[in-house]
Amino acid sequence: MDVGILAYGGYIPQSRLQRSEIARAHSWFNPGLGGLAKGERSMANWDEDSVTMAVEAARDCLGDYDRNALSAVYMASTTFPFLDRQNAGIVADALNLKSGLQTLDFSSSQRAGSAGLAVALQVAQAGGDPILYTTAEKRETKAASPLEFTTGDGAAAFLVGHGKVIAKLIGSHT
Repeated sequence: MDVGILAYGGYIPQSRLQRSEIARAHSWFNPGLGGLAKGERSMANWDEDSVTMAVEAARDCLGDYDRNALSAVYMASTTFPFLDRQNAGIVADALNLKSGLQTLDFSSSQRAGSAGLAVALQVAQAGGDPILYTTAEKRETKAASPLEFTTGDGAAAFLVGHGKVIAKLIGSHT
């Protein structure tokens, strides 16, 4: 039986910040920002953080899937709202998942997202029930920096396991 991604979901906040407005506000400081001033970027609202966005992406991913069949919830982010609580556990609670699930947080590196997905796929290869893997970012950037133009807020979720996969794990290396 194939191992890989069984389903996916996403969440992008509705709020948008026009890049031209960022450039207009900061052009006195750095006129070169005008080259990045096209389009818009997603921006989390005051009541959104990486956990709430991950919950929305997970809801989109799971749809009508039997949530009691999950074995674990993993979450990756470099912008967790809680450093002293397990954020994946909060996601599991918000989704009303069964108790006793394995929950893991992946952070402290910009590779947290890919590392977490690699772990979820490795665990799935060993067998067992599917894993809900979420990742989300609410990037705080320095005003007038290129990152203010090139990053946006959002979340993704993947159901990882055995079965009829939409993306098969062929191999990995890190």
